[in-house]
Amino acid sequence: MTAEQQLAADALRTFARDERLKAHVLDSPLFYRMLSAAAKRYVVGETRDEAVAVARRLSGRGYRISLEYIGENTREREECIRAKEEFAALIGEAGRQGLTADICFDLSHIGLTADEEMAFAHADELAFLAGQSGQSLMVSMEESDKTEAIWKLYERLAVRHGNVGITVQAHLHRSLADLPRLLELTGKIRLVKGAFKEPQSIALPRGRELNERYVRMIEACVGAGHPCSIATHDEAIIRIAQERGYFALPHVEAEMLYGIRPELAKAARQWGAATRLYVTYGREWYLYLCHRLAEHLPNLYTALADMADPARLQRDPYEN
Repeated sequence: MTAEQQLAADALRTFARDERLKAHVLDSPLFYRMLSAAAKRYVVGETRDEAVAVARRLSGRGYRISLEYIGENTREREECIRAKEEFAALIGEAGRQGLTADICFDLSHIGLTADEEMAFAHADELAFLAGQSGQSLMVSMEESDKTEAIWKLYERLAVRHGNVGITVQAHLHRSLADLPRLLELTGKIRLVKGAFKEPQSIALPRGRELNERYVRMIEACVGAGHPCSIATHDEAIIRIAQERGYFALPHVEAEMLYGIRPELAKAARQWGAATRLYVTYGREWYLYLCHRLAEHLPNLYTALADMADPARLQRDPYEN
C-alpha cells in the first residue's frame, strides 16, 4: 500500500468513527439511499429473517456460517438489553431453521461500554442459549482501548462455556504475547489482521511485517492443535496455509466476510477447505461499510458502481 493509499484508508476509518457524519448520513434520505445501496454488498439486510434466509442458502451450498447483528458502543442500558434480546432471538431462529452457526457480537453492543458486569451477564446468557440450540458464540475484537476488558470477560466466559471463541487482531503488538494465554482456553481463535486505525506505537500497518506475524500466529494455533479460523482475504496468506496443508486439518477453517472476494471463498471450498462466510444484518451498517472500503481501496470503485446501478446487487455472488 502506498503512502497515499494508507492516508485514504485512514481517512475512511476516521469517517467510520465520526458520529456526527454518521448521523448526517443516516438522517439524509439522499445519502442514506446511496450509501445503503453500497452497503448491501456486505450487509444482507436490516432484519433477522433476511440474514437467516441468506445463511440457509449458503449453508445449503456447503459453507459454514457466522451471523452477526451489527452494532457496537451502545451506552444506554435499554439499548443493550434490546441488542441482547435480538441476539437471543437470532440464536433461536438459527436453531429452528436447522443452522449450526457462530453467532458473532461486540461486547460493547450488549453492555461493555455501559456496565462490564451487564455485558458479562448478557454474554453468559447468550452462551447458555447457544449451547442449547447447537450454536457457538464468537466474541469480536474492538478498538485497542477495550482489548484488556474484552480479554478478561472472555476468559470468564470460556471457563463457564465451551462454545465461546475469541477474535485476535494480529496487527496489535500485544497479540503475540496474548496468544499463549488464549491457547490455554478451549474456545476457537479467530485470527484477523485488524480493521481499526491504531497508532504505530501499538500496532503494525498493513504490509509484509504484519503478514509474517499473522502467519506466525497461525503456526502457533496449528501447532497447539487449537481450533482456529484463518479469517482473511489475503490470497498470499491463504496460499501459504493451503500449501502447508493447514486446511486439511479438522480444527482449521478459512473464513471470509460475505461480499468480499466471493470467488476466493468459492475456490477455497472447491479445493476442500472448510470455508465459513460471515453474514451480517441490521441498521448499523455505516461503520461496517467504511471498514470494508478501507481494508481494500478498490472496493471504493465497486461501491460507486453499486450506487449507480443497485440492480447489480441482485446477482448472487456465491451462486455455483
